[in-house]
Amino acid sequence: MRVTQEGYLTQLTWMPRLFPVNCYLVEEEKGLTLIDAALPFCVQGIMKAAADLDKNITRIVLTHAHDDHVGALDRLHKLLPEAQVFISKRDAALLKGDRSLLPGEPETPIKGSVPSKITTRPDNLLQEGDYIGSLTALYTPGHTPGSMSFIDRRTGAAVVGDAFQTFREVAVAGTRVKWFPFPAMATWNKEYAHRSAGKLLDSGPTILAAGHGNMFKDPVRVMQEAIRKAQITQGQER
Repeated sequence: MRVTQEGYLTQLTWMPRLFPVNCYLVEEEKGLTLIDAALPFCVQGIMKAAADLDKNITRIVLTHAHDDHVGALDRLHKLLPEAQVFISKRDAALLKGDRSLLPGEPETPIKGSVPSKITTRPDNLLQEGDYIGSLTALYTPGHTPGSMSFIDRRTGAAVVGDAFQTFREVAVAGTRVKWFPFPAMATWNKEYAHRSAGKLLDSGPTILAAGHGNMFKDPVRVMQEAIRKAQITQGQER
């Protein structure tokens, strides 16, 4: 496990050279917020990182309900029974393995590895603008119907799940990246993903912290370029 720290944000990365999977610890005055739960084998690393910061994990916040973001959730919940679990109201269904689309949603199939055996149920169903400690929830659908990102109000750092990837190159969800196409292959709706990317750009992030790849400082320019590329690709596909 690789550990990278930027201010209040600590990135934990497994398999950084091959298939990087990230989760994040956000330091609060009292306790830590864990964003995403990575893979089942990541439990020990997450707990050690929290111990190294000398604080307890009091919240587990999920950007979306794909297996590589919720894999360790059940084991963590057993170890941290007092920690509150948060996910968007929309992706709470996905967390239970339900791929059904809601009325009015684009009829594109929900893709990616959706959990079938997670037993933990969220304590809180998030909506746009909710506060979770120092974080503000931003609704950024596209990769999944209920994907959310989280902006640290103290620093402007944005933890975006798979709304962007930064491994190999910075790209919007749905844009296929050579040698690492997996986030694109698991994206539900590219049009929604492009809108959400623009929404994240408008937030003026100081750090882009994605589910796959390194944290990116001062990311506005590269986000603009990624959005431009996504728009070109979408236009070519029409």
